[in-house]
Parts: sequence; C-alpha cells; structure tokens
Amino acid sequence: MTFNKMKSYMMPIAMITGIILHKYMGGFSFLTPCLIALMLLFAYCDISFKTIRFTRCHLQLVIIQVFGSIGVYLLLVTVHPVIAQGAMICVLAPTATSAPVITGMLGGNVASLTAYSLLGNMTIIIMAPVVFAFTGEVNAASLIDSIWVVFRKVFILLFAPLFGALLLQKFLPVIHCEIRKAKSLPFYLWIAALVIITGKTVQFILDQENPDYIIEISVALAALVICVVQFLIGRGLGRVYGDTIAGGQGLGQKNTILAIWMAQTYLNPVSAIGPGAYVLWQNMVNSYQVWKKRKQM
Repeated sequence: MTFNKMKSYMMPIAMITGIILHKYMGGFSFLTPCLIALMLLFAYCDISFKTIRFTRCHLQLVIIQVFGSIGVYLLLVTVHPVIAQGAMICVLAPTATSAPVITGMLGGNVASLTAYSLLGNMTIIIMAPVVFAFTGEVNAASLIDSIWVVFRKVFILLFAPLFGALLLQKFLPVIHCEIRKAKSLPFYLWIAALVIITGKTVQFILDQENPDYIIEISVALAALVICVVQFLIGRGLGRVYGDTIAGGQGLGQKNTILAIWMAQTYLNPVSAIGPGAYVLWQNMVNSYQVWKKRKQM
C-alpha cells in the first residue's frame, strides 16, 4: 500500500481510535500544543522565506477570515452561543499546514498558498486573543487579562515554530535540511493529535450532565455550511486575481487541530464539535476536488 493510499485510511482510523480510547486521552491532552508546534515547525522549515510575496488577494482573504468569524458569531449568537462559537472558530482558524500539498495536487499556486498560510497564522496571534476575550470563556479578572492570557499561549504556540525555523536555517542548516526531508513525519504528528483531541471531545460530551444533542448536531451542520461557503468564496476571490485554487484552499482548508485545541481551551468545549466535524467536511471537499482533477487529466 502506497503512503498516499494509507493516508486516506488513517484519518478515520485515528478518529475511531480516539473514540474507543476516549477515557485515556485526557491524560495526553498536554501533548496537543507540542504536536501543533512541531507540525508548524516542519511547515515553516519547508518555506523559502525569500520567495514569500504577499498580495492584495491575501489581504482580502485575511479580512474575510477575521471579520467573517466575527460576523458569523454575531449572526448566530442569538440562536445559541455554542453554535455561534463553533461556527466562529471554523472561520477564524488559519489555513492547514497540509493545504500546499492539496493545492499542488490540484495544479494551484503553491507559493501563493504558502504566503497566505504564513500571513493567516501571524494574524491569529494578534486577533485570536481579542476575539476570544469577547466571545470565549477565558478565566480572567478583566478584559485586558483575558487578552493577555490568550495572547501569551497563542503567541508561543504560533510564533515559536517560525522563530525556530529561522534559527535552524541560519545556524543549523544541516538539521534544517534533514527536517525538510522528513516529509511524512508531520502527517503522523497530525494523526497523533487527532486521536487525542477526538478522545478529549468525546469524553467531554459523555461527561455532560444535561447534553443537548440538537445543539451538538447543529454545530456540526453549521460547520458543513461554513466549509462549503468558505471554499466557494475563496475560489471566487482567487479567480479575480488568477489564483482560484490557492484562494479556495487558503480560505476553505483549515488547521482543524489548532481550531479544536483553541475551542477546547478558550471556548465552550462543546463548540469543538464544529472544527471536529470540519475535519470530515473539508476532506470530503478535497477528495471530490482531487477526483475531479484526475478525471479531467
């Protein structure tokens, strides 16, 4: 079995494993930020920063990412706060570290997607603390304290891998080169993180005293609508700038591991069902796109 074929089976296997072993995953939840940081380090080591070029399309995509998340929250908060939080994080989350791979398979502009991915991650460092301070459930004495609590963790999580990649490239080029060669390792890190966060989400759902399954299903369905809309908007905006595929993948394919971790840490944990379901929806969209591309070829 080839590595690409194995990848298609590993995601459902990882989620099923997390569901079966949910009782034990809470003890491993401290590893999730470490796994996210390592995945980002591998992604940043694979970037040639000299070739990074930000465009007007990237700026508009970031604006949609930030203000779209706020708009979705304000639209749905009157329906139910948990639905609003789950939908919001599905929009606010930055581009997946694996998005350049899918973009390349679809014949898109990988350099453009990589630039937007970097810009999106840096935007989250600034905007996530503010957004979560107003919409989340951060345990802090004041608004300023809430912003600082979130900023401190998110800054370390997202900026440290970038800084580390730059240091390795400058002072330890041999190690930097070896990291770039390890193409399959980030996938296994992603699988490990998916097992942990799936188990933790399932355990939280089971531990609820008065579970509301209608709300939970609504969060998952909201994620489906948002997933499709983001791919369509991204492709539409990208088409204006001759960058259709990168635009669609940049806005539609999300770093769901990071999104679930942020939801479990700073929002109502039930809202993590949103990005959890988004894992399935975006993989269905990507599978369809790859199938359609191969059929055309």
